[in-house]
Amino acid sequence: MNIDIKNYTSTLILLFFFAQVCSSYGQSSKKYSTEIQSKIKQVENNLSSWVQIENNPQMWKLEERMKFYKANGVSIAVIKDYKIDWAKGYGWADSLEKKPVTTKTLFQAGSNSKSLNAVGVLKLVQDGKLNLNADINNYLKSWKFPYDSLSKDKKITIANLLSHTGGISVHGFVGYKRGEEIPTIKQILNGQKPANSEAIRSMYEPSVKYEYSGGGTTISQLIIQDVTGKPYDEYMWENVLKPMGMTNSSYTQPPPANLQNLLATGYYNDGKAVEGKYHTYPEQAAAGLWTNPTDLAKYVIETQLSLKGESQKVLSKDMTKLRLTPFIDSKSALGVFIINKNGVKNFEHGGVDEGFVSQYIGTFEGGNGIVVMTNTYNTDLFDEIIRSVALTYDWKNSYTPDVKKEVHIKGKDLKPYLGKYGSGDFIWSIIKKENDVYLTINDNQYWGTCKWKIHFTNDNSFFVTEKNSEFLFIRDSLGKITAVNWNNENILKKIKE
Repeated sequence: MNIDIKNYTSTLILLFFFAQVCSSYGQSSKKYSTEIQSKIKQVENNLSSWVQIENNPQMWKLEERMKFYKANGVSIAVIKDYKIDWAKGYGWADSLEKKPVTTKTLFQAGSNSKSLNAVGVLKLVQDGKLNLNADINNYLKSWKFPYDSLSKDKKITIANLLSHTGGISVHGFVGYKRGEEIPTIKQILNGQKPANSEAIRSMYEPSVKYEYSGGGTTISQLIIQDVTGKPYDEYMWENVLKPMGMTNSSYTQPPPANLQNLLATGYYNDGKAVEGKYHTYPEQAAAGLWTNPTDLAKYVIETQLSLKGESQKVLSKDMTKLRLTPFIDSKSALGVFIINKNGVKNFEHGGVDEGFVSQYIGTFEGGNGIVVMTNTYNTDLFDEIIRSVALTYDWKNSYTPDVKKEVHIKGKDLKPYLGKYGSGDFIWSIIKKENDVYLTINDNQYWGTCKWKIHFTNDNSFFVTEKNSEFLFIRDSLGKITAVNWNNENILKKIKE
């Protein structure tokens, strides 16, 4: 048989190239039924803003939205009827190495780590080794929390740590670049070098209100170590991750050598990779979990089944019910947030590490849920994906987009709205271009640089599809517009010209 080696080699190169290009969008380790494949296509083709305009819906494709947000990689797992319906990866785990995202690719879970940490702490409560309402210093051996006058003689409990109600400082952590010296947990708690965060201390008395504290979660990490006598990652593997079937996940920081080929590289919104690919988080309980949507979905499902009393791989039904019960307010439970969306009760958490963002949602009833993990520093994309899943699976208006009717105001009637609003460096401009009106913002601290088309719902109210917010024009007694109210909280006065 005669073979043209030159053409044959070229063909192989082309086939390899196309295989790589195809692999960058849509990877699944499992073949699905025609019905599920149809669902996957619907999810991929129906991404949505938080709002849809009545009679004029605008849906996007996942591939185009990934390009829009400069997202390198996305991984999704969808839960239906207490089972993983499908899981799939998209884009690049590492764009330079052309390593595609697969369902096994590991992402940094950020603050989603706190949810599994709470399971680990409550396992010790269930086993009688911790009292949820006892003073944390009863269990801290290698370090004691330094109470001062700010705590007003009130003791901080383990429940306070898990529900962010301890009045404790340090919201979150930025991690450590590859090659930087990693502090011990006691150095982190005391804010001592090489720690790059402040000392974890009281800000005010405990059990007064919710205030998010990664610092409080880090104290619970030391409690686990002091009570069990085991390294934190070892305890979590043996008692939480492995029993739940999360066998590809790890709290080890930095991640072990056997997982290196599965790790995604983190990226910023401009497409630039995180220096050294990812940061190391010795604050393991607060931000140190490496996992993937398939593994995290197993945790969601176990929580749902345990709540029904149909599984107790780690926690009993009663303990799971306690974990999902808000402690002070109506939202913050033990390592998880409880959200009521149009009558549908969900437990959820989000996570952000350097170059990574993620989110999971699970329903209290019906066994529905989703996990989305990305190696791009942007939360808008996974919100759009969640809405597409909610629409595709008919989640009873939970996480589906709002539908609003637009009122068209044109010509000279737009003139009273135009102008600048705000003060100092925080200025919004409402401008007219052709027959439409736009909100323009140039703010480096919060909004960034934006130009959004305004959609009126009446003479005084408007929305923009890019930001889930309420906007209302304020008028004086004569009907003249004097300000814009944003989310019923912030009033930006109109600047006289």
